Amino acid sequence: MAQGYLIFHLNLAFSSIKTEARPDVICKCYWPLLELAESTRIPVGIELTGWTLQQIALLDQSWVDRFQQMLAAGQCELIGSGWSQIIGPLVPFEVNCWNQRLGLDAYQQFLGVTPRIALVNEMAFSTSMVDLYADAGYDGIIMDRDNVRLAMRLDHTPLSTTPTHALGCGERSLPVLWSDSILFQRLQRVVHGDIPLSEYVEYVKQRVERDGALLPIYCNDAEIFDYRPGRFTAESRMQSEGEWERLMRVCKHLKDDIALDWLSPSQALDKNAATIRRNVARLTSVSHPIPVKKQAKYNINRWAVTGRDNLWLNTACHQIHRLLLQNEDASDEESWRELCELWASDLRTHITDNRWNAACLRIDKVLCRFGQPKLLFQTGDKPEEYQAYNEGTLPLDIQIEQDAEGILWTIKTPFIHLVLNVRRGMAIKSLSFKSHNFEHVLGTLPQGYFSSIEYGADFYSGGVLIEVPGDHSRMTDLEWVTPQIRKQGSRVVISAMISLTHGFLVKTIVIDAETENIRLTYDFQQFERPLGIVHAGILTLIPESFSSPFSVGSLNGGKEMEWFKLDQNFNHGQAASTLVSSSSGFAATDGCLIIKDVTNRQLVVKWNPAECAVVPMLKHQKIQDSHLTRICFSLSELDDTSRIGGRLLPLFVELSVA
Repeated sequence: MAQGYLIFHLNLAFSSIKTEARPDVICKCYWPLLELAESTRIPVGIELTGWTLQQIALLDQSWVDRFQQMLAAGQCELIGSGWSQIIGPLVPFEVNCWNQRLGLDAYQQFLGVTPRIALVNEMAFSTSMVDLYADAGYDGIIMDRDNVRLAMRLDHTPLSTTPTHALGCGERSLPVLWSDSILFQRLQRVVHGDIPLSEYVEYVKQRVERDGALLPIYCNDAEIFDYRPGRFTAESRMQSEGEWERLMRVCKHLKDDIALDWLSPSQALDKNAATIRRNVARLTSVSHPIPVKKQAKYNINRWAVTGRDNLWLNTACHQIHRLLLQNEDASDEESWRELCELWASDLRTHITDNRWNAACLRIDKVLCRFGQPKLLFQTGDKPEEYQAYNEGTLPLDIQIEQDAEGILWTIKTPFIHLVLNVRRGMAIKSLSFKSHNFEHVLGTLPQGYFSSIEYGADFYSGGVLIEVPGDHSRMTDLEWVTPQIRKQGSRVVISAMISLTHGFLVKTIVIDAETENIRLTYDFQQFERPLGIVHAGILTLIPESFSSPFSVGSLNGGKEMEWFKLDQNFNHGQAASTLVSSSSGFAATDGCLIIKDVTNRQLVVKWNPAECAVVPMLKHQKIQDSHLTRICFSLSELDDTSRIGGRLLPLFVELSVA
């Protein structure tokens, strides 16, 4: 017998819903949902945050009372979320823990219920989320199946190859109840009247025959039926018969025409675990370290570096997070609750003007409570700390030499050898460390390094790339410069100002004579964030420097580093479409990325997300017997949420071996 389940996501913080429209949403969407469950006797799953539940209680307590009664009668099931809908891999571990704790408290306070299953917020998943939800006490999670299969390179294999359990960073695992992007989008289309009912029922029949008996018929928003939030100009017209009524009719046809038996989410989870061969696996890969729902335009960068000003907003949240950790009373529940709300995903997409302005004002108020009247962003070292350079004032054991043509500058310390190309904006020709026996670890691969004409270009390190499709413009910092050299204690500071179309870039390299550490600084002056991409700190690894296979490590919302083997070709910066400039990236919530090979040789790249919450992206391409591996840091990407304006914050990247 074919079986299926329905899960509805309720979100009064939905980016395009105005505050004053919330009662209308409850009336048009949330009440009909309860009536659907009652009239059809389908035990639907209802997922909502603690914050949304609180808002419903303030606006319509009778809905909460009815929901509580139906939960007690088994007519529906509560699915967990957290206090706010946040992108778990993008936020620090402590924030994730508080978000789950506050959400569970709210469910108990308003409903007297603790949910068994959690829906991964926005289906933005990392391996660390397994441990997080297990620690919170959940028995299972709900995640998008299509993009996990894509991440695991299972998309061309039978559905039966999909794991039944998600493995965390260690040995713990949780069973997974799968959502299906195509199935839920097809249901939306038939309810909206975009496809005939007969066509939809025939499609579900085909899925039963192809995929087996248990189908995730729907797992998505409730607010799209009989309501249009106004997010897009091309939204579907309202179905004349009433979309909730039409949804009931669709459910009846599924039961009558293909004998579909409806299960609750918990029943479906238990059936999966009991009847399918246990298959435990990590659900991520280096090409898709953070799988997300639906098509490729929905990727992690959507909430990280697009929107109105997501780079600034995430940086502000990181600053508040650090202030909370430094606070004498780090268990201040209300402050953590407020931070969870400020990290809500909906502030980062199609947020309305009034709600965006309110969020910015709220950040100011939080900072004032901590005695910090505004956001603090590092702008480099103070000029008075410098001394003019001359050979007599250099720190001991530092050598600076130029080649005969003045193109290449070589800086040597007992710990670092660095060669810069001043005809290419101080691009790094080569960088090596004492711990690596001064073998070049990153630098420039010159034109002709690869024999294929497809890669017949120079691949520099330390550069900047800005692309603005609307202006048909592409800018780099590969200009002739005359750097300034200054001294600061045991450090040598080399800097240059580069004029670009949209402003000035002050680029600085700091070399410490006493450590295996250099710092690259990118200070965008008189720059407004363009409607396009901004990549800084582009680093090219020297292929011979790392023994294969080598790995990359990143902290993605948890407390343990996640490691990924570079065992396939991928490019996080590859455009998903003409309107979406990238496809993936790492979260690196602590501002650290580590490259490590089988001999334990490491390159450690660090930055401070409380100063600039960039997204690190990688490209790895095998080319004959070699490979091209590059890291870049994105300050801005382009997608449907992007708005012109916002800030390009100074980026400070440190390179070391530990």
